[in-house]
Amino acid sequence: MKYLKNKQVKIRKKSDYYTKTLKRRTSSKATIGQAPGTPVYVGQKLDKELYAEVFDYNEELFTEEQLNDIEKVYPYIDSKPITWVNINGLQHTSEIQKIGSYCGLHPLVIEDIVNTNQRPKLEEYGEYLFVVLKMLYLDSENSLVIEHVSLILGKGFVISFQEAEGDVFDPVRNRLRANKGILRTMGADYLLYVLMDAIVDHYFHLIDEIGNKVEHFEDKLFDKDSDESFTLEVQALKREVLRIRRAVMPLREVVNKMEKSTHSVISEKIIIYLRDLQDHVVQVNESIEIYREMTWSLMEMYMTAISNKMNSVMKVLTIIATIFIPLTFIAGIYGMNFENMPELRFRYSYFVLLGVMVVIFALMVLYFKKKKWL
Repeated sequence: MKYLKNKQVKIRKKSDYYTKTLKRRTSSKATIGQAPGTPVYVGQKLDKELYAEVFDYNEELFTEEQLNDIEKVYPYIDSKPITWVNINGLQHTSEIQKIGSYCGLHPLVIEDIVNTNQRPKLEEYGEYLFVVLKMLYLDSENSLVIEHVSLILGKGFVISFQEAEGDVFDPVRNRLRANKGILRTMGADYLLYVLMDAIVDHYFHLIDEIGNKVEHFEDKLFDKDSDESFTLEVQALKREVLRIRRAVMPLREVVNKMEKSTHSVISEKIIIYLRDLQDHVVQVNESIEIYREMTWSLMEMYMTAISNKMNSVMKVLTIIATIFIPLTFIAGIYGMNFENMPELRFRYSYFVLLGVMVVIFALMVLYFKKKKWL
C-alpha cells in the first residue's frame, strides 16, 4: 500500500513537470504571425502588478521611491544625478511601451524585453546599450527559478526590467542606501556592471548547491538502500544543469563584447571591472561544464553499480547450481526404478551415499574459495 502511494506521488510529480514543460513550450505560440517589434509577453507570471523602484543618487544626494505610475519615472530619467529604474511586471506591455517610447527604445528592443525566451545578448544602439541576461536563484522550496532580466544603459541612467518582485539586487540597494564603496561616486556604466555582477555572483551560490547535490548522489550511489527513485532524481538534476547551462553559457559572449565595446556610454575606467566580470563568467561556465559531465556520469555509474550487484547475485546462484549438479546427478541415478542395482541391497549404502555427497560438497566449496569465487 505504501509502495502504491509513493508510486502515485511520483507519477503525479512527473505529470506536473510535463504540464509545466508543455505550458512553457506552447506559450511562445503567441508570437507566431506577429509583426516584428510587437511586444508579446510569453511568461507565466500574469498576476503581478507593475511597479517601479527609482534610485536617484550622486555622492551627496540619494532619493528612493516606489511608483505605480510609469509616467512619474520620466523626471528621474532626465535628472542630472545617476538614476536606476527597476521595473517589475513584464506582462504590462502597454506601460513598457510608454517608457520605451519616452527613452527612444527601438520596437525590437521592447519586443525582446517582454520575450522571456530571449537568450542573453548585448546590442548597441545610438544612445544606449541593451543587455539581456538570466537571473537564477532558488526559491523557498529550493526549486530553481530562472527569471528574464533586461538592462538599458543610457547616458546617466540604467533601466532594469524583470518579471516580478524578488531578485538578487538587495546588496546593490543596501550599498546605495548606506553609501558604501564607490558606487555613488561612479557613473551609470558602473551601476550596470554592479547589477550584472550581482547576478553572476549568485550563479556561484547556485553552482555550490549543484555541487552539493552531485556529492549527495555520489554518496547515495553506493548506498545499499538506494531505490528506483535515484534515477528520477538524477534525471531531474540533469535537466536542472542543462537549464542553467542554457541560461549562463551565452553570457560569456555578452561580457566579452561589452569589454571590447567603444560605445560612448561605457567609459574606459570601467573596462577593468568588466574583465573581472568576464573571469567570473568563465569560471561559472567551467564549473557548469564539470558538473554537467559529472551528472551524466552519475547515471552510467548507477547502471554499472546495478550491473555489479546483478553479477554478484548471479555468481552466488551459479555457485549454488554448480555444487548441486553432481549431487543431483547421484540422486538421479539412485532414484531410478531398476531391480538389479547392487548398492540397494547393501546395508550401509544410504549412509555411504550421503557421505559421498558431503565430501563432494566440501571439496567444491574449498575449490571455489581457493579460486576466490566465494
